[in-house]
Amino acid sequence: MSGPGAKWSAPVAVFDSGIGGLTVVSALRRVLPAENIVYLGDTARVPYGGKSRETIERYSAEIAQMLVAGGAKMVVVACNSATALALPRLREKLPVPVEGVIAPGVAAALEATRSGHVAVIGTKATIGSGAYEQGLRAARPDIRVTSLACPLLVPLIEEGLLDDPVTGAVLERYLAPLRSTDVDTLVLGCTHYPLLAPAIARAVGPSIGLVDSAANCAAVVARLLSARGLAAPGTAAGSLQLGFTDPPDRFLEVAGSALGLDTASVTVRAVPPLGQ
Repeated sequence: MSGPGAKWSAPVAVFDSGIGGLTVVSALRRVLPAENIVYLGDTARVPYGGKSRETIERYSAEIAQMLVAGGAKMVVVACNSATALALPRLREKLPVPVEGVIAPGVAAALEATRSGHVAVIGTKATIGSGAYEQGLRAARPDIRVTSLACPLLVPLIEEGLLDDPVTGAVLERYLAPLRSTDVDTLVLGCTHYPLLAPAIARAVGPSIGLVDSAANCAAVVARLLSARGLAAPGTAAGSLQLGFTDPPDRFLEVAGSALGLDTASVTVRAVPPLGQ
């Protein structure tokens, strides 16, 4: 589907370990309203963040294979853990373009920082992989990077506690030390985190700007589709299909409402093992 004969009407497929990747879908809908988008959240096996590299690679390959078999013209990995640990394998194996959320976030952080000191927050798997730090230093060897694993944030977000004193206290515990440094840019290294952007901004203070990897990923996807001749014409009316590997919980409604997405109709899809 990646060649010149690919139909523009084929969908852009987006996957995440759960529901947080809807932040990427929302950004894609804003930037690419003419595109058909298919989202698949692996809610049966969420979270990916605490799992091994081998498991994350296998889960990601199974999901991506399923999406390509369904006719996707591009796959977007809307999960920082899967991007950090599985993206090279997916790019090697899949016959369509594949984009993740880390490289766009890295590029945006490098453009935004003036002090040369960037902080990154994410799951244990994302932070442990060192993917953001490696990407930042590959582009700018003198960059200083402070990486913080924030494992309590995703459960709080998925409980719908987006503006709650408990979430505020946890953010204060994680992020208050940044206020006494010269960090001026904070990368939201988990696709759940844009849902907490106002609370995170309050916790770090006005001198630290936030980089939303979801929004930057959408911009990169738009450029890639255009460069490959895969972009839908601007006159098209794009659609959105939401699927999950297990019935989603109430967080789907919370996320959908916060992001302005219609989540009234979803499908549950089983993931076949690799090679089936």
